[in-house]
Amino acid sequence: MPEDRTVDDFIRSSAGRQVILLGCAAALASMIAYMLRFELDAQLRANDGPGVTVFLAVVNIVGLASFIYAGLRVRDFRNEALRRRQAAERANHIATHDHLTRLPNRYALERFDVTGMAGPNAEMTIGKVTVFAIDLDGFKKVNDLAGHRGGDLLLVEIARRLSAFTQRGCIFRLGGDEFLAVASGLPPEKEEKFASMLIHALTRPVQAGDMMVQVGASVGYARWPEHATAFAEVCHLADVALYEAKKHGPNRTMLFERGMLERVSARARLENRLRRAVEDDRITCHYQPLIDLKTGDICGFEALARWQDESGTMISPQLFISLAEEIGLITPLFEQLLAKACREAAGWPDTIRLSFNLSPLQLEDRMLVERIGKILQVTGLDPARLEMEITENALMTEPELAETLIRGFRLLGIQVSLDDFGTGYSSLAQLARFQFDKIKLDKSLVPKNLAEGREAKIVKAMLGLGKSLNVAMTIEGLEEHSQLAYFLAEGCDIGQGYLFGRPMPAEAALAYIAERQHTRDVA
Repeated sequence: MPEDRTVDDFIRSSAGRQVILLGCAAALASMIAYMLRFELDAQLRANDGPGVTVFLAVVNIVGLASFIYAGLRVRDFRNEALRRRQAAERANHIATHDHLTRLPNRYALERFDVTGMAGPNAEMTIGKVTVFAIDLDGFKKVNDLAGHRGGDLLLVEIARRLSAFTQRGCIFRLGGDEFLAVASGLPPEKEEKFASMLIHALTRPVQAGDMMVQVGASVGYARWPEHATAFAEVCHLADVALYEAKKHGPNRTMLFERGMLERVSARARLENRLRRAVEDDRITCHYQPLIDLKTGDICGFEALARWQDESGTMISPQLFISLAEEIGLITPLFEQLLAKACREAAGWPDTIRLSFNLSPLQLEDRMLVERIGKILQVTGLDPARLEMEITENALMTEPELAETLIRGFRLLGIQVSLDDFGTGYSSLAQLARFQFDKIKLDKSLVPKNLAEGREAKIVKAMLGLGKSLNVAMTIEGLEEHSQLAYFLAEGCDIGQGYLFGRPMPAEAALAYIAERQHTRDVA
């Protein structure tokens, strides 16, 4: 029975009159069938309302006993209807609410009536209902540090803070660390302020068990019905804006714009092409030489990913590597490229090492060392000839994971290099703690002014730091002979850049090795 129809309402309806007539007929039947007793559970539908389940008992008792029995049965019917309604309400609440935060969930969002929130005159509410898609930044790290219990406490507190910003039932948890807020009556000039207030509230520290934790937040928002008349589409557009906001860094807000759809569509097409390229093993390695500045000999090659798509277009490594990280393809792509590079490096002279970059995301891969060990075993490359590069930012973000990974590399006999040094904030104590085999200075540190300017002093200090730690120093981005002379005079060990050669395919790398060897022999 619907919640808004009582038993009394039903008795007064046309369906109720049908039941009364049926009851009279049943009483007559009971006198005819003296020893007969049966119960009927039927579904009747009134002309003016939804169907109602009724229970009809036909008995052979007459007189006062029949009235007593009928009264008891009516009471039972009322109690049964109440129990059914309460059970239905409980089931509906469980189905439409998140068990942890008690917020409405994605299923509740699908049933959300935005027109009721907008008001009776929907034509006057253009731009007055705004959907905010919210995603937490750094939630996984909270789970790693505080455990899943700590992560749950954080989510409960986040839900409480969000609920203070809008009316009841307008905050949804969509799953994981994704939330959605629906607000009405916000003029366009106040939407940005509202989104910023959300971020400010969510980024305050939270007590998660016995430790304080903190996350960032990104917010994208869209308007109903200005951006779309279908509420589900507005939610999607808010999510599109959220994706754009996250691309610009943590704690950003972004209003949906039509141009975002084309960028999202282009990204989806690129994602499909990348998946096919990984499946078909079409991404290759090019190799850029590493030169011993003191002897001029080749001491290694750095493997760099290159992708030429079906149309012959070269796709930027920065673009497809970051996309592979986002969509979970970085591990299979890494394994494919490392296996290719190791097979090709096995054909080089034993004095030439292979340098290979790690994605920061791979620091979390507990099976990474084992995977690399298997690749070395299959390809036959001596582990001592492999050098793994870890960026300074990755080291600073996950120092404990980096230390565990480096320890595993050491056990395999693999050398470890700190990449992009000078772009992060690592300390002398941390450099001493990790004991890198090499430190690679970022190409941005190549001074424009080779005289005693500020940049030159910074480079000189960093090279001196390497010497004090007894670690070989590499400089990237050498393009001119004057730069080569400068770093050689300052005691830098290894150079890399267009001055020595651009990244080249495997066949060209072999030819390069042969040419350099021939030049040395002639000299």
